[in-house]
Amino acid sequence: MITALEIQKRNKKRVSVFIDEEYAFSVSLDEGAKLRKGQVVSDAEIAALTNEAAITVATDSAARLLAVRPRSAYEIRQNLAKKEIAPAVIDAALERLTAFGYIDDRAFADLWVRDRLTYKPTSPRALRFELRQKGIANNIIDEVLGDLDAEDSAYRAAQAQERRLRGTERREFQSKMGAFLQRRGFTYEVVRTVIRRLMQELEAENPSYFAGDDSERDDENDLME
Repeated sequence: MITALEIQKRNKKRVSVFIDEEYAFSVSLDEGAKLRKGQVVSDAEIAALTNEAAITVATDSAARLLAVRPRSAYEIRQNLAKKEIAPAVIDAALERLTAFGYIDDRAFADLWVRDRLTYKPTSPRALRFELRQKGIANNIIDEVLGDLDAEDSAYRAAQAQERRLRGTERREFQSKMGAFLQRRGFTYEVVRTVIRRLMQELEAENPSYFAGDDSERDDENDLME
């Protein structure tokens, strides 16, 4: 029998339920409003209320994470698992959040790629790896990366990096820019094409852009040293 219902001091949105004078579990205010002191509850009802309370706690915990930044379903699952929440409860919480539209792996993947291309242009290969690390399904990854132009991404990355290499000699520029773009996951052919394009544009604007060595040689090894 329910002997007391008390709104929690630390969380005014939850109600502590006491059965036979002992704390049993907590429920949301909405669920608490359905209960009353003196109500007799069966073991099955207690189990159902306890399970619903666990799902609500897990859902609230996940919602707080999502309020900080978007996350994939896999990231949420991993975080809740670290809190030793039962797998079945996690499944129910994820299902609820997905139904509410708070978890959407396709939207997350789109945002991840868009953010990367805006602030840190990266190769499709690197993006694929990152999305897999986030637990995104291959079919979603294929969709969001389907129209990605690797050369355009590499060019924008090179433009941002160019400012840090101003005043260097031609070979040093090629070598450092090549290493930078390779670290971003771009292929050799893309790296070579983009560096040549960027250097031609820089020299067209300022023929004396490169300090020291003014050789026109574009040795392959210079790009990859």
